[in-house]
Amino acid sequence: MIFTIFKKELKDTLRDRRTFMTMIVIPVLIFPVILNLFVGVSESYSKESATKKVKIGIVSEGENSISKELKEIPKIIGDKEIISYKDTLSLIQDIRKDSLQIGLFVNGNFNLHLQEKTAAPISVYFNATEMGMQDRIGKLAGGILPYIFIAFGFIGCMYPAIDLFTGEKERGTIETLLTTPVKRWQILFGKMGVVVLSGLLAATCALVGLFLSIEVFKLVEDQALLAIIHSILSPSFIIALFALLFPLTIFFAGIMIPIAIYAKTFKEAQSIITPLNIVMVLPAMIGFFPGIKLDIVTACIPVVNVVLSTKELIAGTLETKFLILSFFIMIVLAISAIFFSYKRFDKETNVIQ
Repeated sequence: MIFTIFKKELKDTLRDRRTFMTMIVIPVLIFPVILNLFVGVSESYSKESATKKVKIGIVSEGENSISKELKEIPKIIGDKEIISYKDTLSLIQDIRKDSLQIGLFVNGNFNLHLQEKTAAPISVYFNATEMGMQDRIGKLAGGILPYIFIAFGFIGCMYPAIDLFTGEKERGTIETLLTTPVKRWQILFGKMGVVVLSGLLAATCALVGLFLSIEVFKLVEDQALLAIIHSILSPSFIIALFALLFPLTIFFAGIMIPIAIYAKTFKEAQSIITPLNIVMVLPAMIGFFPGIKLDIVTACIPVVNVVLSTKELIAGTLETKFLILSFFIMIVLAISAIFFSYKRFDKETNVIQ
């Protein structure tokens, strides 16, 4: 009976143009747009870096030939400008202000080491926050991927939840449905299954959009970049991602359905749930903040634990115990949300206008 209700409601949901757009069309198109912007910015950044003059600061003890040695380096690294400094303090300050790319401290025995053909000790200063391509892409993907999947998971649940409950009340068909010889929890589970599937379908379509952007539309041509993206989107990553998204989507559905049951009109339900989108998705922005890691505390915070688990998965630093804890917390919240939805749906005053 639950499956019969599920099939009937799923057909009606897929016929709705607005729901179809939010579940399938927009998620599929979002990644081609994002990758176009990202590739454009990366190409611009690469061209700027190629033409940028490299400024090298030097602090030396006594006379030495380090400046001459640096000037004789081939121009494969671009034009160079050698700047002398009196002390390392001012040199480090200019590096922090990005007016200097590299700083060198050379002791007074540099020429002697060259004559004896031994290694000359040199202290090198640089801005360690400027990550390489792999780290930069990893950090970017770790922040933006869970944010997009969670956002579309929420949006994918929203319209079906409103239509299947508030919409039934507006159309006057909920009373007819409740007179059928079907238990109320079966009706709820059938409808909730469609809401959850819609959220997962939206997140899946976002992933399909990423796949099409890379493999079909060939928006990324750089082989090094492609290798990094392929290493991120491994089968194990996708399985772990959906293992976390599934209870999270049930949790979203369990929050929206009681609101949709309470609301008397589609517009009222939408006006309540839409701001809730910000509240639920806002913690997903935690992924953009550096220094926040998945631990025993953050693993117990809904949404945040999914974001940080995904970020750690991409980085390859996820500890199994924290993944299990995050999954357990989301399962508990999902069960609680189902129970809360049932209690609201079981109240006659909420269901019947």
